[in-house]
Amino acid sequence: MKRSEFLMRGVLAAGLLAASGAFAQTWPAKPVKLIVGFPPGGTTDVLARMVASKLADKLGQPVVVDNRAGASGMIGSDAVAKAPADGYTLLFSSSTLATYQALYPKVPFDAAKDFEPVATVATTPYVMVVHPSLPVKTVQDLIAYAKQNPGKVNYAASAPGGAQQLAWEMFKRTTQTNLVYIPYRGTGALMPDLIGGTLQAGIDNVAVLTPHVKSGALRPLAVTGARRSALLPDVPTVIESGLPDMKVIGWFAVFAPAKTPRDITQKLSSSLAEILHDKAMRERMAVLGAEAEGEGPDALRKLLASESTQWGRLIREIGIKAE
Repeated sequence: MKRSEFLMRGVLAAGLLAASGAFAQTWPAKPVKLIVGFPPGGTTDVLARMVASKLADKLGQPVVVDNRAGASGMIGSDAVAKAPADGYTLLFSSSTLATYQALYPKVPFDAAKDFEPVATVATTPYVMVVHPSLPVKTVQDLIAYAKQNPGKVNYAASAPGGAQQLAWEMFKRTTQTNLVYIPYRGTGALMPDLIGGTLQAGIDNVAVLTPHVKSGALRPLAVTGARRSALLPDVPTVIESGLPDMKVIGWFAVFAPAKTPRDITQKLSSSLAEILHDKAMRERMAVLGAEAEGEGPDALRKLLASESTQWGRLIREIGIKAE
């Protein structure tokens, strides 16, 4: 390469870096769109709106939640994957982002390559419950009962490949038990049968099931996170209950399109960390059974990779498919 050409390339590179830095310094100069791949009213949407309101104060521009529901969140995710990498279109994703590649035959994006991790917003544990008519009070009781009665314990879960089903599949493989999966179209659809005793067991969001636990309609066995839930402090974790390798959490995070300038993602990440370490925000999230996080891009990248590997392997081994 000629010296003159080398110098010219250096000048061009320096110019691009300067332009990128200047752009990041002026960002945001207009409203930011936060896309949610689920309908209004669900946990993902509620958390997104809580965060959007405070993020707008930090950025000095409106942060508008845009619900793009469909295909278990894939439609909204795809919209962000194909958006300009300018910081004005972001994704508020649930942990389903880690399962698309394994679950669906055709996914229009690559979760690991087409998004820039920004920050983990919150995690939510699930709680394992049984109908009081089932003669078990602990996880070990359930394992023993299931082994004595193979194929006679039905468990409820929503759409195939969802966190509830995957948690049960992990439980079955870990304990070598035979429980029967009964699919439902969402938590709302399965609750009457679970409370009524037609179904014997379930795993779902701790905030959703806590009222039924406290009323005595359902008996809690364990929460699936690494630590106990503030909503059910007397209920042990599955790990405490003798299954050290079983941890299942839901998580929610913010992503930007790939190649979004680092200055922008860092500004977003630091703003979100401040929001999520605020005591009032943490208390509001706790009511939903969510634990505020605020970890940055590197931690979120590792979380997405580990979850994709763990659930992808399980989905492929079991042969779960979603259309």
